[in-house]
Amino acid sequence: MAPQAPTIFSLQAPKDISLTEIEAELNQIWQSYGITGEDGALPAATRATTFTLVVYEPEETQYLLATLGFYNGPLDGILGPQMEAALRQVQIKYSLPETGIATPETLALLREEFTKRQGNGASGDNGSSYNLNAPSPRIADEIALRNPCRIIALFPITGEDEGVKAQVSAYCPIQKQSSSTLICCEYITLSGTAAALERVGGMIPALLIGGLPKFLWWKATPDPNNTLFKRLSAVCNNVIVDSCRFNEPESDLLRLQELVETGVPLADLNWRRLSAWQELTAEAYDAPHRRAALKEIDRVTIDYEKGNPAQALLFLGWLASRLEWLPVSYQKESGDYDITRIRFLAKDQRQVEAELAGVPVADVGEIIGDLIAIRLSSTNTQADCGTVICSETGGCMRMETHGGAQAAGLFQQVSSLSEQKAEALLSQQVQRWGRESLFEESLGVIAKTFKIGS
Repeated sequence: MAPQAPTIFSLQAPKDISLTEIEAELNQIWQSYGITGEDGALPAATRATTFTLVVYEPEETQYLLATLGFYNGPLDGILGPQMEAALRQVQIKYSLPETGIATPETLALLREEFTKRQGNGASGDNGSSYNLNAPSPRIADEIALRNPCRIIALFPITGEDEGVKAQVSAYCPIQKQSSSTLICCEYITLSGTAAALERVGGMIPALLIGGLPKFLWWKATPDPNNTLFKRLSAVCNNVIVDSCRFNEPESDLLRLQELVETGVPLADLNWRRLSAWQELTAEAYDAPHRRAALKEIDRVTIDYEKGNPAQALLFLGWLASRLEWLPVSYQKESGDYDITRIRFLAKDQRQVEAELAGVPVADVGEIIGDLIAIRLSSTNTQADCGTVICSETGGCMRMETHGGAQAAGLFQQVSSLSEQKAEALLSQQVQRWGRESLFEESLGVIAKTFKIGS
């Protein structure tokens, strides 16, 4: 019999309060729910005791415009000229009144188009995450079973600056096999303009549970100069981003490198999506004779879903850092395929040519830029170092068309990979914190490469 999925019990529905009443209101929740119900149906509840997670959620309008291809600027919650132009473009395209602001009709249309793109007929998880008046427990649903925590959600909004609106709530996952105590997540939701949130930034560290790990999940464009980002990253054990969401991957990855250089302990959920590819690549060279042939690799081809090259760049950065390749040139071409060519110099002065190809795909998934296939080979026909790794969805087709997968002596592995959503990866990330040396070294190689091309 299949185990039943846990349900979420709302211990406290979202309640509007003033900023100064947050802790007092949370304490009141636990004081009023300290005993088992009379019918014994629900056990006593225990409040979060593992860590604090601060989530900075991109402003909804900007995120929708960016996802649908109308906006390419930073996700910063600011209604600037670029965002106004994007809104006018949408309104013209869909015959709405041309105002340049996020009218209710414009926002409803953007949500509808976003839902269509996701391939489902209901708002589901994505729709619920935008309702500021009812914070979705879906983040808690992913992590609370193992990590009951306090979640502080920050929602920048556009429009008039009317200060910061605060809400508190509490959610508890319920399982049939659970013990006699509910372990619950506390939610604190703060919404206001980006400027308003920055003004109250000094209060947020006081809401973090003392003596426990603190995580910042920054879902917007990382900005080392953002006052709120600097304040929160300075007090958190781990700053978590997701480069699959970057609108300008090259400049945003460079910003990540700037943060690493200033000592910010970064983690990228998109880096975690590469773990299976990295493991299979390492496994392909476990045999002693294959390991010896590693130094013969001088051709790298990486195919990824067109739209965001971050995964491909990070994988290449990892490979180059492990094999001690130094980037010497960087070129890009845009067209039906987005082609990036990078040349490295190996320790023995051999030239290594890498090509990253953004391949157009009909069915774009939730994770933009997923890897499709990787080929490692050599111009030395006697070297036994050829390897092809593909996704299970026919990723080797282009490699085979070019003859790579049919080359004599080629070693091929096909990985079974599925898209990994951010919330699931987050539940793994909060098990660890601090500096991630492999990620930082890989990012460093990519940053050097970008600077060569600039």
